[in-house]
Amino acid sequence: MSSSTSSQPLVNPAGTTRLLWTVLATVVALTLLAYLVAFDQGAVSRSGMYLHELMHDGRHLLGVPCH
Repeated sequence: MSSSTSSQPLVNPAGTTRLLWTVLATVVALTLLAYLVAFDQGAVSRSGMYLHELMHDGRHLLGVPCH
């Protein structure tokens, strides 16, 4: 009885690299979103008061103190 061993790697390096970049991009995007909602007081938002008021309501919804 002979055991066959495959010479193929168990993990696909290209898939792993793509997964790591996806995770990194997600973390960066969520960090930016958390900054905009929790800490931005209008310095980043240049679109007028609409975005500021939207983020202000988001702070109240999440319970972040903003006053």
